[in-house]
Amino acid sequence: MMYGRRSKLKGYNIHHDRYLILTDYRDMGKGGQTESSNEEEQNMAAWLVAINTLKIQPFNLPPLGPFDVKVRMKAAGICGSDVHYLKTLRCADFIVKEPMVIGHECAGVIEEVGSEVKDLVVGDRVALEPGISCWRCTHCKQGRYNLCPEMKFFATPPVHGSLANHVVHPADLCFKLPDNVSLEEGAMCEPLSVGVHACRRADIGPETNVLVMGAGPIGLVTMLAARAFGAPRIVIVDVDDSRLSVAKELGADEIIKVSTNIQDVEEEVGLIQKAMGGGVDVSFDCAGFNKTMTTALSATRPGGKVCLVGMGHHEMTVPLTPAAAREVDVVGIFRYKNTWPLCLEFLKSGKIDVKPLITHRFGFSQKEVEEAFETSARGGNAIKVMFNL
Repeated sequence: MMYGRRSKLKGYNIHHDRYLILTDYRDMGKGGQTESSNEEEQNMAAWLVAINTLKIQPFNLPPLGPFDVKVRMKAAGICGSDVHYLKTLRCADFIVKEPMVIGHECAGVIEEVGSEVKDLVVGDRVALEPGISCWRCTHCKQGRYNLCPEMKFFATPPVHGSLANHVVHPADLCFKLPDNVSLEEGAMCEPLSVGVHACRRADIGPETNVLVMGAGPIGLVTMLAARAFGAPRIVIVDVDDSRLSVAKELGADEIIKVSTNIQDVEEEVGLIQKAMGGGVDVSFDCAGFNKTMTTALSATRPGGKVCLVGMGHHEMTVPLTPAAAREVDVVGIFRYKNTWPLCLEFLKSGKIDVKPLITHRFGFSQKEVEEAFETSARGGNAIKVMFNL
């Protein structure tokens, strides 16, 4: 999930007042046109240069600010939004107008630290939170920095992403990995954060029976997060048998195959409620289509809650009036906030295991980058495609 807006504050990294004009991120949003040393010129990245065209080319980094770190990327995942950009040069309202480095699910090893960085040292393994908020707006001051209108987010135009040998990033957005958490798991903290944030928004707990619409990557991490939050019973639905099989292996109590025909909603709601064995307290729509949202609204018990996670349709026509008459609350999510520490704790403790979600791995050559994105775009048995850099 990777939407953001271009900063109105001249592109400077102002993640805290302390940053001021320490690191200028304008160049990162304009094709990496900073001057750099010969060593930095050898930093390579996967650039989106045209529809269905990725090229591994040099990527010049901005200077290292006092509160920044330089990270050697080791693991990076492909998100659905990355595929959208590759196929259409746009995702929601954000349009790629000039070459852009792709990628935002990542982890790596610290290679250099700024003069004021106190909590990280060279050699630390870290997971990177990809969004830099302003910390000055009302949303940031209220703690909801994920809603910051000045957000600079990896691989959201015009900001470059992280599918590169190295990136420069604020140290306080780099989270040290526990010894028993791999770099690949660290990269998975980004999609997992979506599920964790959704569960927080929906107040999932030990008395919450959960329905998940969609068994894609986000549906699966939402299911895993709901279980970690204590949900006693989880039913997940999808149109694909193989993904439902994965969901069952990951711990879904019941799986239901559904159709894409909206005429089948009433029948399928009956199947869902029977499988739940009681009321659906919270439904997560992790697809975001007319039919999935209609099903979620219809299946949820009176007084329950529907959380819209997926963004399959920009606009939807759904039966809100009947849902409102049953006092079904509808909430949305936008990225996440303050999720990395909890994600890492879930991974460290074993309450969540994301390793089975990583189905394909590729290296970082031109051929492998192209093959990796083709694999992710095809779907099928590909859940999370990961780069090992």
